[in-house]
Amino acid sequence: MTGLIETEVKIAVRQTDEVRDLLRSRGFHEVVPRRLEVNTLYDTPEARLRASSMLLRVREIGGGCLLTWKGPGTAGVHKIRPEIETSAGSSEKLGRILTEIGFQPTFRYEKFRTEYKTSPDAAGIVTLDETPIGTFLELEGPGDWIDPTATALGFTPSDYILESYGRLYISDCQRRGVEPGNMTFQFER
Repeated sequence: MTGLIETEVKIAVRQTDEVRDLLRSRGFHEVVPRRLEVNTLYDTPEARLRASSMLLRVREIGGGCLLTWKGPGTAGVHKIRPEIETSAGSSEKLGRILTEIGFQPTFRYEKFRTEYKTSPDAAGIVTLDETPIGTFLELEGPGDWIDPTATALGFTPSDYILESYGRLYISDCQRRGVEPGNMTFQFER
C-alpha cells in the first residue's frame, strides 16, 4: 500500500507448492508464515456501504485483529482504492461495537495467507492466499512494481483479477449452482 491508496491484483494459481518454489526462485522470501485469517464484512441493514462501493472489514489474525475501511475504486489495469486500516485487540469487542452503532455482519470469508518480499524495503509484497474457492497470488504495491513482478513470475495483465474474494465466491457459487453463504473452510477450530 502506498500511503492511503491500495493498488493490487490477484492471479489465480493451481499448484501451491510449485508457486512457493517459483517465488523462492525469483528471490522472494517468506516474511510472514502461513496463517489463518478470518474476515467479517459489516454493513448497514440497507447495505449503504456496498451501494457506495465501500467495505468495512474486521480481520482476525492470531490473537489480534485489524479494522479496515476501503473506499470506491478506480477502473484500470490494477485495482486501486483508498484504504485505512488500524489494529485492535479483540475482534469480538470490535464486532460488538460495530453492531451497537448500527452495522451488521454480512459476509464471512477465510483464507490461509503467506506473505513474501524480496527485501525488507521492497516496494511491494506478494501474498499466497489459499481460499475455499482456490489459491491466488496477490501482488500489492505501486503499479510500476506490480507489472514487472508479474512478468518475472510468468504472468501478464490478462491474468489479473480485480474482483474481491466476495465477488469471486458468488461467481463460484453460481457456477456450481449453490446458494451463497459464507466462504469458510469446513473444519473445527
